[in-house]
Amino acid sequence: MRIDKFLKVSRVIKRRSVAADACDGGRIEINGKVAKPSKDVKIGDVVTVSFGNNTLRFEVLDVNEKQTKQSAETMYRVIECPQKPCFPPTSPKNPNKKPPI
Repeated sequence: MRIDKFLKVSRVIKRRSVAADACDGGRIEINGKVAKPSKDVKIGDVVTVSFGNNTLRFEVLDVNEKQTKQSAETMYRVIECPQKPCFPPTSPKNPNKKPPI
């Protein structure tokens, strides 16, 4: 699977176009090498995503294109994340807002 599509399907990056731009900008590495958007990612690859001062490093565990929101987190295992929570953010945008009934 292409790295830009993997980042979108696994929900590491919200949109595929943003993932492609990140690849073009040199912010995505696969096994220590800068990746272009069309680079194929395989199970066992180590991917590094850099945005500003944040760096997320994870290992690819699955490359299935059909994922649900809940199963997307099973596509990778986080190796390094300097701050908690690691992005993508898991906290709600407005913590004071009541959940819908």
